[in-house]
This record gives sequence, C-alpha cells and structure tokens, in this order.
Amino acid sequence: MQTSKQKWLISPIRTVVGEHELTGAVLIENGLISQIIPEGSELPSGEDVNVIDGKGGWLLPGFIDMHVHGGFGSDFMDAAKEAYDAITGFHASKGTTRMLATTVTASPEAIEAVLDAAASYMEQLMPHAALAGVHLEGPFISELWPGAQNPSFISPPRLDWVKAWTARHPGLIKQLTLAPEKEGAAAVIAYLTGQGIVAAAGHTDALYAQVESAVEDGLSQAVHTFNAMRPLHHREPGTVGAVLTDDRIYAELIADGHHVHPGAVNLLLSAKPKDRVILITDAISAAGLGDGVYDLGGLAVDVHQGVARLSEGGALAGSTLTMIDAVRYVLTHTNLSVAAVSRMASGNPARQLGLEQVTGSMTVGKYADVVLVDESLTQVSHTWVQGRLVHQPRA
Repeated sequence: MQTSKQKWLISPIRTVVGEHELTGAVLIENGLISQIIPEGSELPSGEDVNVIDGKGGWLLPGFIDMHVHGGFGSDFMDAAKEAYDAITGFHASKGTTRMLATTVTASPEAIEAVLDAAASYMEQLMPHAALAGVHLEGPFISELWPGAQNPSFISPPRLDWVKAWTARHPGLIKQLTLAPEKEGAAAVIAYLTGQGIVAAAGHTDALYAQVESAVEDGLSQAVHTFNAMRPLHHREPGTVGAVLTDDRIYAELIADGHHVHPGAVNLLLSAKPKDRVILITDAISAAGLGDGVYDLGGLAVDVHQGVARLSEGGALAGSTLTMIDAVRYVLTHTNLSVAAVSRMASGNPARQLGLEQVTGSMTVGKYADVVLVDESLTQVSHTWVQGRLVHQPRA
C-alpha cells in the first residue's frame, strides 16, 4: 500500500492515548501519526497543511475487522476486484481501515479463487480500507454447528489442502477457523501456529478439554463467541466455558444486539481480560443495503429489519453490522470507557495479526490509520489509511 505525503491537521478533537483521553489535535505527516498535540498548545501551520475541523469529535485508531464477508451488495467469495472495492469502500465509510477477507465453507476451488483474488488485490494500490489478508472460515467445521455455512462443503481437516494454500500464497492467510475436536485438527492447528496464522475455534462441538488441548497445540481465538459453538453447562463447560476461562484465547464478539444478549456481552467482558476481546462484524453482502433476499455461500438469506437469517431454517446468517455500530453498542450496554472499547476494535486485533508495531493505537510514529467520528460516536466523517484520506463527506 502507498502512503500519503500530505500533511493533515485534525483539530479540535478528542482522542485516546493508552488508557487516557486527550483533547487537542493530531498531525498526520508522510502517512504517519506525526504529533499528538494537547489542547492549548501551538498548532502547526503552513500552506502544505490540510486542516480538518474535528468539531470536538473523536479521532480514534482505525477499526480492524478480522471477520467480515462482504458489504454493499458484494461478497469476498465473488473473487473480483470490483466486489472488493465495493466492500472495502463501504466499510471504510464506517471507520474500518483494515480487514480480513473472510470466506465461507466452500469447495477448494472457490476458496483458491478468493486467495488468488485477494493476493492480486493486495498487490495494487487499495483505494479504500486495506485488506490485511484472508480469513478462511471453514471448511473444517462441525456438521452439528454449521450455522449459515453450507453443509454440502464441510470437510474433515485436510493438512494437505492447508499446506497447498499457504504455498500458493505465502503470508496471505492470517486466520483459519475450524472445529478443534475433529480428527486431524491438532496437526492443522500446530501447522498454522508454526506459520504465524491464527488458529480459531468456530462452528464447533468441542468439549472443554478438547478446546484446552487445542490451545496447547496453538489455538488462540474463538470465532463469534457464543454463536455456533457448544454452550456453557455447569457439568461440561463446553467451548464457551473454555473461551470464558482461558485467557490464552481471544474472543470475537458480534455486538449487534441480535447475536448476543447484552447480559452475555457483560458476562464475557467480566470473564475475559479486556485485551482478549475482539469486536467483529461478520457482515455479509447485505450490510449497507435494505431488507431483501441475499446469497451467502449459495444459501438464500432473508434480511428483515437489518437481521439476516437463512431463508430455510432461520439460523442467523452473518450480520449487517458495521464496526462503528459495534463500538457504540458496547459503549451503550456496558460501563467501559471509549479507550477500552477502542482497544477491542483496533489494538487487540492489531496484536493478533502481528500489526501492533505499525497500527492499532494513537501512537506517534505508527501508520495514520485513523477515523474521525462525531461526539456521539454515531457518524464517521473521515477515514485515513496510512495517511491517505479514503473517506470524507460528500460535497
């Protein structure tokens, strides 16, 4: 990705530096956060400085969505540049600066088409939010918990497939979701971990002990916690029990008010360290559009009042959520600070993806992946990716 050589001064704003809130201004220069300027300090000036009126809103680290299938009528399974432009453009307008192109359970050929398309897309200048890699959700999942995944393509874990995919595009796959209880999963998890790929439990019937064994092999994340996994029981804590109690596991959370009850959201946030929770959207092609019938991995999806469900069976089928809405939902339904929730949307996924040194927080010297939001954290007005303005209000 190309960085911008433009200078941007955003003032006045509120921002988060570590655990603290700060009022003042931020200077972006040569694609990086150049200065974080406290209120009352002298501001840089000059003809080469583009000044943006922050209107007292929040300038936050750009959101990093590790689990997103699509948006604005397109799906990453479309495996086409035009589709990827539509998805990344839409989510950039909602504050996402980086994302993983997430697949569904599909044929090896369809998965390979996405890998090829994503690799090609990432070699060019990405005009909107940046792809940080690919998240393979399936096909090595449990037949008992398919959720909205197409059961026709569920496969036992195949280490030979994974090795072929990583050889085809080294470094491209950043996360793979599987059911860790399935025969052959342990070898896949160990291989993924050795390659620096996040091995995640999802669509799984794993017992507590099976999850713990998988963690020893390198499993480090749970996909859309509470959804499509063996629930908590007091005599068999199951997958959910392991996620809640093992601090080695990062927990993804779809905070849209439909996938997880506010009480369960607070249970998760009470049980887990705040640096082990990751906000995701799990958004499908319907995100940004109205109610209607859509497709997800060859399955028909009905969207009604923003809630996506399979036309046959009624299972929740991803979401129409955006990252800014997820951030606002958690702030509304918990007592967490903006700094804490920002970490779940930016810092924690950056750490999991090995990007912590370059993005994920308001730190001088890091990439200027930042988003300007109004005081109520409702409306995104501007989004920068490595100092390039990729979203702004329409004239």
